Amino acid sequence: MLERHELETFLTLAEELHFGRTAERLGVTTGRISHVVKKLERRVGAPLFERTSRVVRLTPIGRQLADDLAPLVTQMDEALRRAVDAGRGVAGRLRVAFLGEYLAPVLSKAVGLFTSRFPECEVEVHEVQLYNSRASLLDGSIDILVAAYPFDGMARGPALMTERRVLAVPAAHPLAGEESVSLEVLGDHPVVQYPAVTSAEFKRDRTPEHTPSGRPVPKGPSGRTFSEMLSLVALGRGVLPVGEQTRHYHPRPDIAYVPISDAPPIERGPVWLESNTTARVREFVRAAAEANSPAAAAR
Repeated sequence: MLERHELETFLTLAEELHFGRTAERLGVTTGRISHVVKKLERRVGAPLFERTSRVVRLTPIGRQLADDLAPLVTQMDEALRRAVDAGRGVAGRLRVAFLGEYLAPVLSKAVGLFTSRFPECEVEVHEVQLYNSRASLLDGSIDILVAAYPFDGMARGPALMTERRVLAVPAAHPLAGEESVSLEVLGDHPVVQYPAVTSAEFKRDRTPEHTPSGRPVPKGPSGRTFSEMLSLVALGRGVLPVGEQTRHYHPRPDIAYVPISDAPPIERGPVWLESNTTARVREFVRAAAEANSPAAAAR
């Protein structure tokens, strides 16, 4: 096992490639840096750095070790941060985001109640897009995302919004004048697809590969953002099942929204990394549920 100071010394030198700057960053002597490096090289059994009077370079073995250790140290730091956050309770900073304009009011209510309860906790609010929503949770850019279910591999809270599904079609499409349609019509028209980075379970729910009777659903082109997907619909490239709120937040003269009679409702609410379940996250999810409950709406 490597000790923490050995990891810091090796990775800092691998970044700086200069003994003096490394010693300055770590607040030790250059002799101490040299001693730690030599100790590591004896343990590995091979040089980790090429050292001359002018340059310091990583050897191939040193580069491989640095590449392997860097993400592990980052994970250790994140684990310690989460432990410290949990120990401090509901304080510090919480980064929350929403995916879709219709969720901004839902998030606003949650933030309002949460900050009234925990004024010492700073809340940052961000908007994410389809292509970076999952990545923002995974890399720690945000702590909680309010988005549509299902969201693969994430913890989830109670649904804050429920809405029926409608089918977005071009305004001049034969289905545009229908009072409602069945999911079976997806077998008759190309369906615009979500970005490749979108979770598999979500795509199966929104843009299924088969109709309820088992007929294959033709795949249309993919969009990078939701607005781009709607533009593909308007251009006649395909149809797209969406939530009912879309007609209010994306009213377009070139798109009609037709109710889907046999589709289950869409639920939206908070999702987060299970490993990032801090006191702040738990209290925010609780506040979000209370702020958007029927009882709160009636007040």
